[in-house]
Amino acid sequence: MTSSPQPVVALTLGDPAGIGPELIAKLLARPAATERANIVVVGDRWLWEDGQRAAGTVVDTVDVTSFGEVRSRPHTSRPAFLAIDSVAAADVHRSRAEAPGGRSVLRILNLCMDATLEGVIDAICFAPLNKQAMKLGGMRHEDELHHFADYLGVTGYFCEFNTLGTLWTSRISSHIPLKDAASYLSVERIEQAAELIYRSLLANGVAAPKIAVAAFNPHGGDGGTCGREEIDIIEPAVRALQAREWPTESPFHGPFPADTIFLKAQAGEYQAIVTMYHDQGQIAIKLMGFSRGVTVQGGLPIPITTPAHGTAYDIAGLGKANVEATWQAFEIACRMGASYRAATRTTA
Repeated sequence: MTSSPQPVVALTLGDPAGIGPELIAKLLARPAATERANIVVVGDRWLWEDGQRAAGTVVDTVDVTSFGEVRSRPHTSRPAFLAIDSVAAADVHRSRAEAPGGRSVLRILNLCMDATLEGVIDAICFAPLNKQAMKLGGMRHEDELHHFADYLGVTGYFCEFNTLGTLWTSRISSHIPLKDAASYLSVERIEQAAELIYRSLLANGVAAPKIAVAAFNPHGGDGGTCGREEIDIIEPAVRALQAREWPTESPFHGPFPADTIFLKAQAGEYQAIVTMYHDQGQIAIKLMGFSRGVTVQGGLPIPITTPAHGTAYDIAGLGKANVEATWQAFEIACRMGASYRAATRTTA
């Protein structure tokens, strides 16, 4: 029996108290989903059934007992379902961040990462989770990205990417107090963030990415009168990037003031922006298209994506969740999973 040529993409249900199960049910109600990947839904059976009830749909799945069964099966229009008993229904209270939900999320994600290390899945797309619940449930890191990196043994540079359609952003610092953002700036970190998003765009099918680097201070520092980070750190980093050889011509430009660079990117002049801190890029991306934003976990050895919004506790279980960002996250996982599989596969 010939296995499916599609990438194997694991979908997780996210925080059991939020909108994640409903989103995955709505995603798989679209027939086009199984055309893009060999899909396995991973999670508690009761929670998956609850998500389908909230979504008002029934998804026809095939039960499997291991990730390996998914890899070996032929092309099919039916997603696989791998049942994991990670949390009892009685321990989940809708719309509340609690330890049982956090432990469930960690266990499911860890199982999926184990499967990627074993080479039986190619990408993970997880429904929204709650950092407070995960910390209550035992997560020792500041966020899920740092948990992933530690679990997967990443020693190089990693950061979150936020995407909106064809526009991607990376950032030099992430979930830290704003007062500390300047201390994270360095030539090395800017170079690493820029190279990482460039390589990730190539893996996502962008043939010749053009990438802008944002300034840190208002008006790009106004020649040093409003801060010297551009002069001392960011401009040298851009020059160093431009001096290196790349597969495509002159991919890096800047630095540009942050209050205007997104207008150029929105007009299609750039496919990515390297931002200096969390909200510098996040506010712009979410204003441009909150319901379509995606977070890509950059710098990990396997593609991992998620919708950029949260668990939306206020509408959990009501059937009102907008699936578009989850669909966009799934599509990126499929494209990057296909690139990952092509790069790592040794046999047909």
